[in-house]
Amino acid sequence: MISTREFKKARRQHWKLTRNRVDVDTSWSPFRAAEKKYKTRFPPPDLSAVLDLASLRNATLYQPTQISANGPDVFILPDLPGLVLLPAFISPQDQRRLVIWSLRDHARHPNETNLDAHYVLPHNGLWNAHLQSRTAGTEPSLIRTKSSLDSESLSRSSSSGPRQLISNDPASLDNFSSLQSLPKPPPEPSTTVSDRLPSDLVPKLRWANIGWSYHWGSKQYDFSKGKGEIDPFLRDLCQRAVGTVLWEKVFDEDERKGWGGDDWRTWKDSYEPDAGIVNFYQTKDTLMAHVDRSEVCATSPLVSISLGNAAIFLIGGLTRDTEPIPLLLGSGDVLIMSGPACRRAYHGVPRILESTLPEHFAQPPDGDEEMIDWEPYKDYTCNARININVRQVFPKGFDPRAQEAM
Repeated sequence: MISTREFKKARRQHWKLTRNRVDVDTSWSPFRAAEKKYKTRFPPPDLSAVLDLASLRNATLYQPTQISANGPDVFILPDLPGLVLLPAFISPQDQRRLVIWSLRDHARHPNETNLDAHYVLPHNGLWNAHLQSRTAGTEPSLIRTKSSLDSESLSRSSSSGPRQLISNDPASLDNFSSLQSLPKPPPEPSTTVSDRLPSDLVPKLRWANIGWSYHWGSKQYDFSKGKGEIDPFLRDLCQRAVGTVLWEKVFDEDERKGWGGDDWRTWKDSYEPDAGIVNFYQTKDTLMAHVDRSEVCATSPLVSISLGNAAIFLIGGLTRDTEPIPLLLGSGDVLIMSGPACRRAYHGVPRILESTLPEHFAQPPDGDEEMIDWEPYKDYTCNARININVRQVFPKGFDPRAQEAM
């Protein structure tokens, strides 16, 4: 529930924004209308149409089909071929372990984050600098901006004007070489940010790259940077999720037409995640509608893991004109997008639901992690959601750097 103070603030903002606004609802696409519906702070959105597989709320409306005979629950939706849902697939212990990995072990050199473009981050990572600053008797050090270190060159190179939206061509083996020839300049450091304490920057952490480096400016992978390591625990977890699914029950014969093959038959053995991203959401953050077009493997599973507070996830069709289905993703849920229709479907996260953190996050991990001070992780997750998603960019055994050399 939203606190009284937050509710009043949202109401005041709603009145201010809508006082002189002409009704534009008729110009919105169905996907945009759904985003607006769930993003609004006042009045609070109606969640009655959201599919919640934990309670099977709205099961009659969307008709999820359980395809698992034994073991973990596995659901598919008839209107979204290729979408697979595994509610509560990850144990509470492993959820806490993944939170620690995301913040402490992964969001650091050599894995690029959104803050690297603008700040000179500590080699051991922002989170570890934050933990060190919490130690009694330790004077926290300011994290310097890149613009303050080289302001003269920045003043000559910084561009002005609004951010340009990029529409990238879908990647394939046929156009791989031409896509790799596109220039991929490093992002320009912001000249408006200032030196900050680690604790001030932690809420501004938005993403950390996994595996092959993704170039946000061109929306293509930059293979010249080499392939980052995929954590073995994360890789095994994603392969286990893919291996749990009875894929012959996910796609019928009509849905497999046009694939150019039946690679789904070998996913249990051939699925090899080699890229991805860790998304860090604060409760007021959103992820607007987008399509993933950068992977050559345009049908292989994209595995998405939810940790922390729950989120509303929207997934529609090949255009924004398809009305999306709203799904409730809770901590420990795994969502898999696969097949040509689902992998190219518009999707987004318009809302993180406040105060939905499961009770098990109040408890520290067991085993090897039991000596960790869990308090800062608990404080962080109270107002956050972490999403880990991985995908397979290339067919197993394909070497993009060898192709570039040809």
